[in-house]
Amino acid sequence: MQMKYLLTGQETERLKFRLLEQKDFEEWTKLFKEKNVANFLKLDTALSPTQLCQAWFDKAFYRYENELGGMNVLIDKATNKFIGQCGLLVQTIDDVERLEVGYSILPEFWSQGYAYEAASKCKNYAFEHNFSDSLISVVHINNIGSEKVARKNGMTFERMTDDVFNVFSIDKKNWSHP
Repeated sequence: MQMKYLLTGQETERLKFRLLEQKDFEEWTKLFKEKNVANFLKLDTALSPTQLCQAWFDKAFYRYENELGGMNVLIDKATNKFIGQCGLLVQTIDDVERLEVGYSILPEFWSQGYAYEAASKCKNYAFEHNFSDSLISVVHINNIGSEKVARKNGMTFERMTDDVFNVFSIDKKNWSHP
């Protein structure tokens, strides 16, 4: 099954990309035990970690089935460990359809460059395949780590949306082809 915006089978120096599978549920639930993650990901903070993970999985599989892009699981090539997820997502921001580079890394792997490595691959893949003339990353105003990834990925602040999310963007004309 080849879906337009997914990086299934792609690799970076340290990571392999693959589709999310139901067997990943227990591992991914760890993310939702962290403080603020539900807020950062626009999820209902009243839900338990298991319920949050189920909401995430429901949305991921809906995206896959409806050609709305999706998050790819990131596997460390050296250890075969599940590191996180990253992908190209069709989003509607302020009534405009945009292509987003989204990324979420399991807490034990934060601050090791995985989010940037994967996000950079997604950006380059999107521009190389002419999916869009611009890309965004939507980041909660308090998620400094994700803001740093967006900026390192060549994005600049575009505007605030929904009162607590910043939109960062890059145009293809400002992209430096690797």
